[in-house]
Amino acid sequence: MRRTIANIFWLGTKELRAFGHDYVLVALVVWAFSFSIANVARSGVQELHNASIGIIDEDRSALSRRISDAFLVPYFNPPQQIVERDIDILMNEGKMTFAVDIPPNFQRDTLGGRQPTIQVDVDATAMMHAGIGSGYIQQIISTEIARTLAHSDTPSTPPVDLQIRIAFNPNLTAAWFTGLMEVVNNVTMLAIILAGAAIVREREHGTMDHLLVMPLTPFEIAMSKVWANAFVITVAVGVALTVVVRGLLGIPVHGSIPLFLTGVAIYLFFATAIGIFLGTVARSMPQFGLLYMLVAIPLMILSGSFTPPESMPAFLRVALQASPTTHFVSFAQAILFRGAGLSVVWPEFLVIGLIGGIFLGLALFRFRRATAQTGS
Repeated sequence: MRRTIANIFWLGTKELRAFGHDYVLVALVVWAFSFSIANVARSGVQELHNASIGIIDEDRSALSRRISDAFLVPYFNPPQQIVERDIDILMNEGKMTFAVDIPPNFQRDTLGGRQPTIQVDVDATAMMHAGIGSGYIQQIISTEIARTLAHSDTPSTPPVDLQIRIAFNPNLTAAWFTGLMEVVNNVTMLAIILAGAAIVREREHGTMDHLLVMPLTPFEIAMSKVWANAFVITVAVGVALTVVVRGLLGIPVHGSIPLFLTGVAIYLFFATAIGIFLGTVARSMPQFGLLYMLVAIPLMILSGSFTPPESMPAFLRVALQASPTTHFVSFAQAILFRGAGLSVVWPEFLVIGLIGGIFLGLALFRFRRATAQTGS
């Protein structure tokens, strides 16, 4: 046992040295846990921001001016006064997202109780902006009409006082979610790539044959790659959460980073096992890249990091309970967003450990067969 542990440790240090000399993989890790996170957090925002809007004011009344003046930054750019024939041209050229057409005699008909119609044209190629912006426009116009009918800047008090309290992200800042989820997704991506690339690299360079003639077992060779790549990713995640997420982006992490890193280390037994398995199937890095897309991308898309599991079909939610990636995203959100402790996330840790152990066993079995074929 002592000799096995020593072999795994020293082989792992060899893997770390090999990783340090592979500048492409080093650059990938640096990019994934620094620039990629900052880029997604700052540019991958889906909420409405500085949307272009045009006003066709055919009424020229005090109410139409109040409606036009109510569209303010940061949600909307200052409204542009346009004419009706320009709507299609501006939208076709991508210069206008919303256009509000206020008809003639709009204020007179409103005060007279005749329920006039306002036309709102929306460019729905930006689907998220179109949906959110339409709701904002409806709310803004309804508020200004209510103020006009009440002859006051304060609309009448509704019969029910609805108070909304938003937990964990009071301002609904999308960057808080996208930045942290980018860290979570990159863990899966790099764990599979690094472990699989280590196997393929050994085969392409011919060093696998050297290892097989040494007094080493396939178990020791595979486990050295598991702990070495898991160590690199765990350290990178810790640095990313501390320096990039908290320091550079100012995104709060409500839970314990050491607890999250513990869960990451458990999850990496599964993710690196997938990488080892794919590395034994692929004969070259291009083949490994194709296999990676077939396996890793569905894992991440269906994990709950992009869309909540509640929006998926019932049979798919049940099937995904067998995926450690789903449980990984679940405890990551619980710890990083809601500040959950070990008493909350330990069932997720246990499930990931059990399923990950099964996958690791299958990967080691496949690796042992592949090395036996190589040795013969």
